[in-house]
Amino acid sequence: MTKPSGLSHDPLWPRAGGWPAPSELSAGSRIDVSLVGVPASQTSLSATNAHETPDAIRSALFRYSPALMQDRRLPEKGVRNNPDIVNLEELTVADFGNVADPDSPAGEARTIAVMADAAKASELVIALGGDNSVTVAAALGAWGSDLSTAGLITLDAHYDLRDGVSNGSPVRRLIEAGLNPQRIVQIGIQDFANSVAYARRAHELGITVIHRDELARRPLAEIMSEALAIAGAAGGPVHVDLDVDVCDRSVAPACPASVPGGISAYELRQVARIAAAHPQVRSLDLTEIDATTDSPDGRTVRLAALCVLEAVAGVSQR
Repeated sequence: MTKPSGLSHDPLWPRAGGWPAPSELSAGSRIDVSLVGVPASQTSLSATNAHETPDAIRSALFRYSPALMQDRRLPEKGVRNNPDIVNLEELTVADFGNVADPDSPAGEARTIAVMADAAKASELVIALGGDNSVTVAAALGAWGSDLSTAGLITLDAHYDLRDGVSNGSPVRRLIEAGLNPQRIVQIGIQDFANSVAYARRAHELGITVIHRDELARRPLAEIMSEALAIAGAAGGPVHVDLDVDVCDRSVAPACPASVPGGISAYELRQVARIAAAHPQVRSLDLTEIDATTDSPDGRTVRLAALCVLEAVAGVSQR
């Protein structure tokens, strides 16, 4: 992946990103985190070039360092590195590349296969979307034979329970594939961004819904603890869908359906780290960004890149 132009070079300030393919690692190397690009866009309900986004996120990673400034007030237990300064370069991150034509049924099967391979090889797999349709194959691939005990957490302004096959249907499709809806938690659901019919569907299915307003009343760490307990109640793997349109439109202008009044960039980053630190979280996706419509400063794609790094930081704390 080519670095963005104009970046300075400093041997004492290494940059994140540029991670090797699994084949470039030494035989038997332990992989902490795997990346899989899933450039889906063709079934989106909104016109989008979300297929351009996985590589845009990879490029944006070079803007950041792999150094984590550990909060001195946090407990040191579980941090593999120096408790004051955590060097994420001590973890092994592998990039499995992009799945070809992920929108077709055959492409979904390829995504499931690549996600399954990545999940077997690493502690956490991060799927870089693409629109939200990628959540289906990403989760199914990571869960593998554990679907009966799996759980799902979505950070999303929308229920994604629509009929048909689109970026508005992944939660419904996963339920139809066998996911128990009582182990689904949807965080950040927004007024005026959903229909009464789908709200009732979520209620009838027994999905736990945490409205955007509840996030203003309760600490996010407390909400995530509740969500992880519900999604992981059967002891199986948990997939976390980070649909970036859960964020306020000011920080996510490249998400076609982002709503003014969504969560902050910091809150999304916090969720990524909390989720990835949990041992039952096997996979995570970042979706719904159209990199070609981002603001001139690239703030949406940069936020997604930071969420990747937050997830790696979370794994370092397992």
